[in-house]
Amino acid sequence: MRILLFTNLVKQGDEHFLRQLMDKLDEKGITVGVMHPGLLDVLAMVRPGTSYALVNNKEELNAFGPDFILSLGGDGTILKAATLACEPKIPLLGINLGRLGFLSSVEKSMATAAIDKLVEGSYIVEERSMLSVRSNHALFGDLPFALNDFTIHKRDTSSMISIHTYINGEYLNTYWADGLIVATPTGSTGYSLACGGPIIFPGSKSFVITPIAPHNLNVRPLVIRDDVEISFEIEGRAENFLCTMDSRFETISDDYKIAVQKSQHSTQLVLLEGMRYMATMREKLLWGLDRRN
Repeated sequence: MRILLFTNLVKQGDEHFLRQLMDKLDEKGITVGVMHPGLLDVLAMVRPGTSYALVNNKEELNAFGPDFILSLGGDGTILKAATLACEPKIPLLGINLGRLGFLSSVEKSMATAAIDKLVEGSYIVEERSMLSVRSNHALFGDLPFALNDFTIHKRDTSSMISIHTYINGEYLNTYWADGLIVATPTGSTGYSLACGGPIIFPGSKSFVITPIAPHNLNVRPLVIRDDVEISFEIEGRAENFLCTMDSRFETISDDYKIAVQKSQHSTQLVLLEGMRYMATMREKLLWGLDRRN
């Protein structure tokens, strides 16, 4: 078995965790690749004399051929890892070294047990839909897709912007707001939820359009099928606006014509035996927690 370790940041204090993780991977005879030079330096310190393959780009990732990508960090880390994992369809498992960890649902205290379950085959792989974007101007280079959401947001002014929105070319609405979110079911528990959007179960074959601080209070989040194209034209007092795909952002102007739709790519998330979406949702959102004690 081959596993690629992916992280955005190596934090001081994680050395003990990394030593335990590498001991478990070595015990199971797993070949390890690393996609972060800083992580490689830390591993050289906690496991002196042991060498690991350094994977620098997509070509080297394909050459290494991992069976799984292990994301070490929070949900932002797993979103970045998803852009690497989706095209060759490499199953992705998140170990939470951050705070909430909705996608990175395995706490670090359970990391070694998670390796045992991977080796035993005690898991399923759940396919999560993604968004793709196209525009009359280049956007997001060779990674124009996202697992969580696409957003349009004001940038250089406190004034609201106008986002003319169409579904399959038919006019839907003009949103006077700070911005607009289009979220996948996976992303429905992120920024969209914070702005009042609904939680959508994975596999629901839908997207949600959620306005950010809309001027019209009767404008509410809208759930639509995921086989449509959503297009936008933007107006505002400022010359520039922001658009994002997950944690990546670009500056745009009012001459951009943008459309989003379901991507041909998808992310393969590993669910270990005993992990269930509803249980994760209850735990992470603190549903049913009695704070009277």
